[in-house]
Amino acid sequence: MKKIKEIIVVEGKSDTNRLKDCFGDVDTIETTGSALNQETLERIKIAQKTRGVIIFTDPDFNGNRLRTIISKAVPDAQQAFLPRNQATPKKSDGSLGIEHANNADIKAALEAVYTKSDTDFQNYDRADLVNLGLTGLSDSQQRREFVGSELKIGYTNAKQFLNRLNMFQIAPEDLVSAVKKFDEGSTHDTK
Repeated sequence: MKKIKEIIVVEGKSDTNRLKDCFGDVDTIETTGSALNQETLERIKIAQKTRGVIIFTDPDFNGNRLRTIISKAVPDAQQAFLPRNQATPKKSDGSLGIEHANNADIKAALEAVYTKSDTDFQNYDRADLVNLGLTGLSDSQQRREFVGSELKIGYTNAKQFLNRLNMFQIAPEDLVSAVKKFDEGSTHDTK
């Protein structure tokens, strides 16, 4: 992979170090965990104007919260997601984080960056999630995790999953295809 043009927004120093191990020369802005302040948010806005940014936060509650805050402030920021099972620490007492992922998974996440298109898009609604079994069933959480991984939009609860489908303007055929893969039992673990 060539040098990444954009500045990558991560949560902390360990994420920056992990990306430098993986890519060598890469620039990051650290949110210092969940303590995102206005000054850092302004730096992210400036970075978006000058080079572009990629939001690459941990696949946990705080990471999703930060992603939401940054996305509201910088709606045209690119997004990279790492599935939860690829960010699991080796020790059982650690927390999920980018710093635990292997090089191939980190590179794949950044290569699959989504940007919002300018085409007309018919938003999904809650009924679409119900019809596809992504909410309301005993295995809906597992289905969302699998489908989120397939579509490279990450895992979230049903409400945020709906938001991400609309934010990234996921094509209906891509969504249905991912759900069918789950239904056909093509591994049922997220990759």
